[in-house]
Amino acid sequence: MELFLKIGEGSIQLGLLYALLALGVYITFRILDFPDLTVDGSFTTGSAIAAVMIVHGFSPWLACLGAFAGGLVAGACTGLLHTKGKINGLLSGILMMIALYSINLRILGSPNVSIFGSDMVFDHISPITLMLIIVIAFKLLLDAFLRTDMGLALRATGDNKQMIRSLGANTDTTTIIGVSLSNGLVALSGAFVAQTSTFADATSGIGMIVIGLASVIIGEAIFGAKTVFRATLAVILGSIVYRIVVTAALRIEWFEASDLKLITAVIVIIALVFPAVRSKVKQKGLAKKRSAELLSNIQTAPYSKPTGGEQ
Repeated sequence: MELFLKIGEGSIQLGLLYALLALGVYITFRILDFPDLTVDGSFTTGSAIAAVMIVHGFSPWLACLGAFAGGLVAGACTGLLHTKGKINGLLSGILMMIALYSINLRILGSPNVSIFGSDMVFDHISPITLMLIIVIAFKLLLDAFLRTDMGLALRATGDNKQMIRSLGANTDTTTIIGVSLSNGLVALSGAFVAQTSTFADATSGIGMIVIGLASVIIGEAIFGAKTVFRATLAVILGSIVYRIVVTAALRIEWFEASDLKLITAVIVIIALVFPAVRSKVKQKGLAKKRSAELLSNIQTAPYSKPTGGEQ
């Protein structure tokens, strides 16, 4: 029992740490319908900026703010490449991700930087408590933003660009803002993760886009996403559920720590296939029910003997 509680606590902590990453991926993947691979680079950018600032004596909260700003800039560059440079969205993210790898090494000055023993935001408060407060705050702020005129334009850009352009909105601006905000949240998540692990590594962002997508897809599949409030809540809960599933899978004897990426891929595949299978089964059930009702109506319908004229 104690082991299960320990696993659950660790999974919740990791889930909350990566919940901001999941919210960022939700903005581009679901709202903007933009395949942004900058995430793998901007996550490391956030952790690198935070680590270097903390090592140089800056406040850990100021370091988190710097990380958020760095993510905003990285996202804005991707948005500009796509909107002004007319480069495909997927390719824009890949180009920025590649560029950020070298930039992150420049920021760090070495493959990794340790911040062990430095002041961090979690020194005087439990990581779960602090991250719960921060995640809820950002969730509510994002919900409020998506209900503003700019937020509605952002959502409309992902649904139908031509329609929102016909109404006079600048889709280039909304795309840049959305991608920028997304990567800002991702970088902030990287800053918090670096402070819990006490180091920043140049390769820490590899596979973050898959983790973010897994959280979004799992959350929507389990909890639904009919409203903005419910969708953002589902993403946060999906991040926690994902971590619980991964932790539980790694406890299986024939799984090793090196199988983490494989487990992640399998979880994403299952999460993608499950809604389609569930919908198909539901449709079959409804069709079977309707067929049974029609057959029952035919059998119970009164039989009228034809008259002489009808014969």
